[in-house]
Amino acid sequence: MFNGLVATAAFVAAVPVDSPLVAPQAVRAIRVPVPIVVDGVLGAAEWRGAMQVSGFVQRDPDEGVAPTESTVVYVAYDDDAVYVGARLFDTAPDSILARLGRRDAGVHADEFAFYVDAYHDRRSGFFFSLNAAGTMSDGVLYNDDWDDDTWDGVWQGSVTADSLGWSAEMRIPYSQLRFSSAPAQVWGVNFRRMVARKNEVSFYVLRPKKESGFVSRFADLVGIEGIRPRARVEVLPYVTSRAQLGPHTAGDPFYDGSAYTATAGADLRAGVGGSLTLNATVNPDFGQVEVDPAVVNLSDVETFFQEKRPFFIENSSIFNFGFGGANNYWGFNWAGPDFFYTRRIGRAPQGGLPYADYADVPDGASILGAAKLTGKVAGSWNVGVLSAVTRREMAQIDSAGLRRAVEVEPLTYYGVARVQKEFPQGRHGVGVMATLGARGFDDPALRSQLNSTSTFAGVDGWTFLDRDKEWVVTGWVAGSRVRGTQERITALQQDSRHYLQRPDARRLGVDPDATSLSGWGGRVYLNKQKGNWFSNSAVGAMSPGFDVHDVGFMSRTGLLNAHAGGGRQWTEPGRILRRAEMGGAVFRNWNWDGDVTWTGVFQFGWLQFLNYYNVDWSLAYNPETVNDRRTRGGPLTLNLPGYQANIGVNSDSRKAWTWGLSGGTYVRTADDRNAYVNVLLGFRPAPNVSLTFEPGLYVNRTPTQYIGAWADPTATATFEQRYVFASLEQLELSGGMRLDWTFTPRLSLQLYMQPLVSSADYGYFRGLAQPRSNEYDVYDDANTYDPETQTIYPNGRLAGDSIVLYDPDFTARSLRGNAVLRWEYRPGSTLYFVWTQSRSADLSQAEFDVGSSMRDLFHTPAENIFMVKATFWWSP
Repeated sequence: MFNGLVATAAFVAAVPVDSPLVAPQAVRAIRVPVPIVVDGVLGAAEWRGAMQVSGFVQRDPDEGVAPTESTVVYVAYDDDAVYVGARLFDTAPDSILARLGRRDAGVHADEFAFYVDAYHDRRSGFFFSLNAAGTMSDGVLYNDDWDDDTWDGVWQGSVTADSLGWSAEMRIPYSQLRFSSAPAQVWGVNFRRMVARKNEVSFYVLRPKKESGFVSRFADLVGIEGIRPRARVEVLPYVTSRAQLGPHTAGDPFYDGSAYTATAGADLRAGVGGSLTLNATVNPDFGQVEVDPAVVNLSDVETFFQEKRPFFIENSSIFNFGFGGANNYWGFNWAGPDFFYTRRIGRAPQGGLPYADYADVPDGASILGAAKLTGKVAGSWNVGVLSAVTRREMAQIDSAGLRRAVEVEPLTYYGVARVQKEFPQGRHGVGVMATLGARGFDDPALRSQLNSTSTFAGVDGWTFLDRDKEWVVTGWVAGSRVRGTQERITALQQDSRHYLQRPDARRLGVDPDATSLSGWGGRVYLNKQKGNWFSNSAVGAMSPGFDVHDVGFMSRTGLLNAHAGGGRQWTEPGRILRRAEMGGAVFRNWNWDGDVTWTGVFQFGWLQFLNYYNVDWSLAYNPETVNDRRTRGGPLTLNLPGYQANIGVNSDSRKAWTWGLSGGTYVRTADDRNAYVNVLLGFRPAPNVSLTFEPGLYVNRTPTQYIGAWADPTATATFEQRYVFASLEQLELSGGMRLDWTFTPRLSLQLYMQPLVSSADYGYFRGLAQPRSNEYDVYDDANTYDPETQTIYPNGRLAGDSIVLYDPDFTARSLRGNAVLRWEYRPGSTLYFVWTQSRSADLSQAEFDVGSSMRDLFHTPAENIFMVKATFWWSP
């Protein structure tokens, strides 16, 4: 054993010193006769004859110079996998930060990463990383500069530490990569090392901070010969048991306080040809192990939630539309749509219910089956196709003991197709995308509530304007069509995305006889993304009838948006700052009539000090414009001039204690303003334990919070409608508290809790006096308002007409939390134990008392969900 250790030490010690003076050369992999044992020890016999890859170059903190610590990498392969070994020398091995976290946790620790572009398209690929404690991370690379760590591959990795530093070994099966069939493979490759205590990042192939393009710079990986894309087949069966225990209503025939379910199903991943992957699922389990955050939404725009379901996450970047070439896309009040919003599939039933004493409604539409085919064909064509079918869902209702079933969600098909052609060196690209949502109605009542079909098709692409890839144009253009009954399409034209009924609009209008709604949209970007100076400009438009909401996500249409901006970056450390960036823009929005609905100037900046503290800020001024949404389908009003200021400060992430503070405000007048303060506190008491606490306070005061609209023939100035508003005083306190305790790289416990108290106090009811103005009739005396009955008399009590309001005051109080024990008992196979608890105790009055709210919440009966889920990964 002693002789073996001496041989290993001699093998890893005989290495060249990293030098940035030699241009990165091609990396040659060697074939090994027997599989390498992935134990983190770079044995001399295993890696004998392997090319020693060194010559890393710093990117941070001192770009372009030699790293302070030497790194040597080796690459090998056999018939089944590619192997990567790294010897990470360290002159102070006792100072190595080896912090353990759950998979993809992104903890600040010493780390080694392997990047591979197996397609060799110089735009996409995969990354695999290990930190010094053995935490695994992986993900996909796309659009040359971007990455996404939501993909989880099945691979092996191990690390060890000794007096020379530490070492890492990886085994990446070919089943986890995508490459074409060829006698000799040529892949793109890069490596990265992080020395955490120094915040030092070095690469084998450096991407300068002043330039764009990452994957396109990779060195060639050669020497891999005689392998073929394997007949990749992976099966992931699962079983789940679930118990729900919580408060119930006495006499409820559907829920007595407990419910127990058990399900089983399977996911399939299979290779099709050499470079396509088929994902299919039977009776999929899309139960989330993380809860969505609680929100209080007083706007007319749906809340967007992130996707967390593995089937939809994998290879999801291939369905991105409208992005490519450019590395940054500024918006400035551009309501850009997401053309494929996967959380539409399996969403909560949308059909309304008739009056009933009790109801049992499914949480979501069950997914009968889903499949997708993704990959690359003919070398440079990216392809993605997804199909899913959700079941017809029935709710059970009970009225006076009579029970019946009501359809609340029809049988629905969702389809997406995406094709994109990339030209050599990624200088140009063009693609198309189409989506389809189609419903089959059994209950005629749903036809007036939901669209029957929704289609979208578009073309996107990019082109670099010069040889050095300094200037790039990116854009897309698309059309949509929605079909349904006259009643449904009339309602669609009047919803919050369109507001075609606006009475003072010159180019809008509702067609009550229409059975379809069509529209178009498009946007073009021009970016300079190389050098100290950068620029970012765009112009975009969406016609009033454009709608992709059935399969995608969007907030509004009928607008034209443009901005022009730029800035400068400083990438070399000085006496005070390590890095800095500043910039600004001018921007404007018009509605379809040409009215300016938003405009202004914006300035931003970011500074990183030598001690790794950083500060960021933004400032904006918006002059007077018109508002075509405040009345929610009514006439225009005015936006008074406003000022915005935001600032954030963050501490050195290397420390055991970390903190961040951010805040901002938007002010129009003393009675029309909002402000927020967010705090981040982090503590790592041990290398494998982290605690974070993120409290936030939001204060909002506005004199024009929308209440409703009522018909009134006497309101001739406002088109025979009374648009009623109120002053609003809103206070909201929330906090996210998280404990991550990682026992091993494959066994972790995560605890999360989010308390929320939001109070809204309404008063001083008023009605819009004149369109296109900021003039309101205030109902604040005995002749116009009765506080006891919440009744408004807009023309005085003697006129006889009245508007009866509900009391809009409220206090929303909730406490959500979950605990997840995750054990990857073998590669790709995972066992989850999940406990989720939620409590809520809402009041119909404004009462912002955090102490009593928390006490009330802890005395409120809780809903508890206990779930055990087991998956088993199998591949022949």
